[in-house]
Formats: sequence, C-alpha cells, structure tokens
Amino acid sequence: MLILVCILLFWKVVNAGVSTGSHSLMAFATYIDGQTAFPEFSVVLMLDDVQIAYYDSTTWKVVYRSHGDSQYYDEEQSDGGVIFQYIYNNLKQQAFYLKDHLNHTYHTGVHVHQRLVGCELLNNDKPGLLKSWDAFDQLNTEEFAFSAEKNDMQVTKPWMSWSQQEWHNKKFLHEYIYQPICIKTLRRYLNMEKNNVMRKVKPRVRLMKKTLSDSGGLQISCLATGFYPRHINLTLFRDGQPVDDDQITGGEILPNGDGTYQMRKTLVIAEEELREEHKYNCSMKHLSLDNKLDITFDETESGPGSSTQSVVYSVLSVAVLIITALIIWRKRHAAGRGSETSKSDYSLNPSSVQDET
Repeated sequence: MLILVCILLFWKVVNAGVSTGSHSLMAFATYIDGQTAFPEFSVVLMLDDVQIAYYDSTTWKVVYRSHGDSQYYDEEQSDGGVIFQYIYNNLKQQAFYLKDHLNHTYHTGVHVHQRLVGCELLNNDKPGLLKSWDAFDQLNTEEFAFSAEKNDMQVTKPWMSWSQQEWHNKKFLHEYIYQPICIKTLRRYLNMEKNNVMRKVKPRVRLMKKTLSDSGGLQISCLATGFYPRHINLTLFRDGQPVDDDQITGGEILPNGDGTYQMRKTLVIAEEELREEHKYNCSMKHLSLDNKLDITFDETESGPGSSTQSVVYSVLSVAVLIITALIIWRKRHAAGRGSETSKSDYSLNPSSVQDET
C-alpha cells in the first residue's frame, strides 16, 4: 500500500511539470530494506503514461512490454541494465545513511526508498529538464533538476550537502552522460510508440444537473471522458467569469479502462443564487479539438440527474433506430411483393410450360 501511495503522489508531481504537447521518459525505482514478498529492487519505465519496460532484482534483466524484437535490443539491455544497476547501488547506499540521519535505526521493520527520475522532450523537439525526486519512508529527501539550455543545476537536498568537487562531478555526469542518454532513449521509444502516445481522441462531454431536495439548490457537473492525451483544460464559468476553485469539487484527471481519461467538475448552486438567474457554461480545450468547446447549461431543464446532452443523444439514437427499422421493413416488403408476383405469373400460364415440353 505504501508503494502504491508513493507511486500516485509521484505521478501527480511528474505530470504537473510536463507541459501540453511534450513527452517524458520516467523511471520509477523502489528499493526495499527488509523482508517482504516483493523484489528488493524494481524499476518501471514509462513513456508518458505507457509502460515501456520493467526491471527487478529477481532476474536483473530488462523486460520490455512490446518490443523485445527491437533492433536496439542489445543496446537497450546494456544501457538499461547499467543505469538501473547504478540506481540500485545508489538507493541502497543512501538508505543506509538515511536510516541513521532520520533516526529510523530503531525501526527494524521494512524501509522503502524510492526515486522518480527522467527527462522531458518539449513540443519544439528540444530537451527539457532532467528531473529526479527521492523519498524515504514517506519523507521527501531530495529534489533535483538539470537544464541543458541554461546549463544550470538546482538541488534541494536537506539531509546532506555537496562539496564543490561533488557539485562539479554531478553536473558533468548529468550534462554529458545522463541527459543525452535519456533524451536519445526517449526519442527512440517515441518513434516506436508514436501511434499510441501521439494519438488524439476527442472527449465526449456530458452536462448533468441534479436538484438537491434537502437544500432546494442545484448541482451541476461537466464531465469530459474518453479523451487522449491526458492534458485537458476544463473550466466552469458563471456569467463569463471562471468559478473559483474553492467552490468546485473534482477536477482530477482519472484513467478509463480503455487507455483514455476523464475529468469531472461539479458546482453546487444554492437556492438563493438560483433566483439571481446566473448563466453557467462549461469550456474545454484539448489537443484533439481545433477550437475551444463551449457548452451552456439550460436552467429551464430541471430534474434530478438530468443530462442535457444525454437526452439529445437518446432522442437521436431512437430516431436512427426507427429510420433504420423502416428502411429494412420496406426492403423486405418490396422483396416479398416481387416474389409473390413471380409465383402468380407462373401459375397463370401453365400452358407455356406444357408447350415447351
């Protein structure tokens, strides 16, 4: 459970830092100090939100999700194995010192040291930041960012300081080794998985209203679902002005089972506010849409759990079914009449058959 929570927290950090249209290659590594049913060390490699590879201390081999027959297989095994082995040694060494530094030596149970590290490629195909986050037993212990464009390195490391020599050594490694390898690997996987991670799927939008019987107010929700990529801008407006975030519930991007995503934002309108007859609308921006999509709430349509677009879609669906059924019936009816005509013609002229015989 601890590992799962850390993954979710780290995932929010990563995606908060990746801009729309960019791509990231991130490795999530977990080192466990203590006896568990899990491997001592494991790594999950992600291209955006697609798992690319897995590595653990059971086999010490990189297992690829879909391209084990890649022409770069030997190179991937070599590069990936060396980097993951380095992360393992580094996490294990740091865990030894962190237990003492954080006064966790009294705890003889399980300790978890995790690292999220990777790079991003901006939408102009230029390298972005190389980043890493470390956490030990749920405590953030280090944050790191290297910018090749600015030739700058920023480190937040509260538990241990670096000497000037260590600083220069690490800067050299990140500038000439770690980031070039990460960007090269990112571009390679992006080319191999482009049909998946670069696809664009338009969102389906539902506007929902629910009357609150206990307060006399109204709850309105805007749901966008089935979209990809995951970056979306969904905003609720009141009289043309964005509604404050503290008045809105929801807003998290959640995964669907088919590889797409959904987001819902909900606003509760008090009975007094309803009398003021404000106008509410939902606005959406997504890479799959050429223009911003605006949908207005119609307050004249009320009722618990009503959905404006759902009703429209239902009516259209019924109409399509009726029209389809009529077309099929007419074709069958016409075919039946043609068959009856041919049979009656034959029965009315039996002599013609006799003459031919």
